[in-house]
Amino acid sequence: MTTTLSPTDRTQIRRHRDRARTDRAELFEVLDASLVCHLGVMMHGSPVVIPTVFGVDPDGPDEDGTLYVHGSVAARSLVEAPGQDLCVTCTVVDGLVLARSAFHHSMNYRSAVVIGRGRVVTDRDEKVRALDRVVDHVVPGRSATLRGHTRKELAATTVIAIALHEASVKKREGTAIDDEPDVLAGGWAGVLPIATVAGTPETAPDSMTQQVPADVRARARSLS
Repeated sequence: MTTTLSPTDRTQIRRHRDRARTDRAELFEVLDASLVCHLGVMMHGSPVVIPTVFGVDPDGPDEDGTLYVHGSVAARSLVEAPGQDLCVTCTVVDGLVLARSAFHHSMNYRSAVVIGRGRVVTDRDEKVRALDRVVDHVVPGRSATLRGHTRKELAATTVIAIALHEASVKKREGTAIDDEPDVLAGGWAGVLPIATVAGTPETAPDSMTQQVPADVRARARSLS
């Protein structure tokens, strides 16, 4: 059974509750729009936040779906991650909100926070699916065009799974909200939109073909 967002006390949004979202579909929208997540993990008693690519399986084996992060088997963050509660955050900045006072400057954004116990993926088939999800998160459909993972590559890679059950989403949109005296005093206020835009694909010098594949062209169009 799929639950609404913010199902636990530690994922409840208390400040600017009007920006909280409860539809779980909006969680997947934020995750889909984010190229990088930040993984928060305790390492030797100190909190560390690591930027990393990730993959998402809405129908994964964990409650309400699964988020996957991966890295080298020697990565300390992933060595420490299993068995402890992890925090994964994603933020998409949609605009700079420029007010008439410094106090009311803000950003239009979509953000997601996922909290869950880290689980090492040991099943080979799930590990392969998870790594394919990571690749396809960056360029949809790309994993199907690549050779299969070798045994050596799988052995050198750690994959951590986190349930998507405990998650929250916040969203701010709209223009600046100024105090009336500042509005009456004049001055400009508004929003400067921000977007991630893809450039022209750059073919590797040692590529056997100069033809940019369809999956890369499609990804470039989606970010244009």
